[in-house]
Amino acid sequence: MGEIDWKHMPALTALRAFCCTAREGGFSAAARKLNVTHAAVQQQVRALEAELGVALLWREGRHLHLTAEGERLASALSDGFSMMQSAIEGLRGLHADRPLTVTLPPAFAAEWLMPRLSGFWKKHPEIALSLLPEQRITDPREVGANLGIRFGAGNWSGVVSEYLTAAPQVVVAAPELLGGRTKLSLREMSVLPWIREGDWPEQMQLLESIGLKPAALKFVDFPNEELALSAAREGIGLHLETEALIGEDVKLGWLVRIHELNDESLGYYLIWPPGPLSPAARIFIDWLKAEVQKG
Repeated sequence: MGEIDWKHMPALTALRAFCCTAREGGFSAAARKLNVTHAAVQQQVRALEAELGVALLWREGRHLHLTAEGERLASALSDGFSMMQSAIEGLRGLHADRPLTVTLPPAFAAEWLMPRLSGFWKKHPEIALSLLPEQRITDPREVGANLGIRFGAGNWSGVVSEYLTAAPQVVVAAPELLGGRTKLSLREMSVLPWIREGDWPEQMQLLESIGLKPAALKFVDFPNEELALSAAREGIGLHLETEALIGEDVKLGWLVRIHELNDESLGYYLIWPPGPLSPAARIFIDWLKAEVQKG
């Protein structure tokens, strides 16, 4: 294909108006197809003729006919617009049968999303949803996802982020570790073992914000949030966790809240690559926000 001279290319609206007029056999029929007025189509075709310096149509009574030049242009435009339509429909349908893929922290998926997910599927059975539990991934494209949910301050580069819900952090422990206590002083917290997540370096900064000295604490390390939360339930150590994920544990008496951090900059955020969201992604986001509003 040779280089296209865009500067001298007629306006797309004029080419579309002429192509439709040629296919439909008149200005009025073309106007109905294009959802514009008869006068608008006629004006665009006349302007195209003036720009090209040739007649494309001629009238015989109430009927329009194509000139030889009009036949040639109409044939080329019909082929061109058909190719464009085919390519566009191919792009629109490229992901139509693929599930909406969402990456999110494993504990958020297990403790917050899964108990609510049946409601989404009942309401939107037409949307196939695939969950990818991944920790600390900030760009959904890294794991082939369309959408992500991430914990933090929402200031990641290279992605669009939208606030979903607050995520206050609390220190929790199993009742057997506390020996009947419901509150601990800093000194008491400093002498008990702590559960640490290996993939969460910000945890140390949060502990410092309480007034603790992480370097002096005894840690039992676990590779991810899910295992760390399970270890906390077993009484292995104190654990810093997002409040929204331990509500059921506290209600059932498996964990006890002993300290709350007041850091309003932290929360769960929706993230996606720059560009438009698919209709399925927007529906899922709206549903998530509605669930957050329910509490």
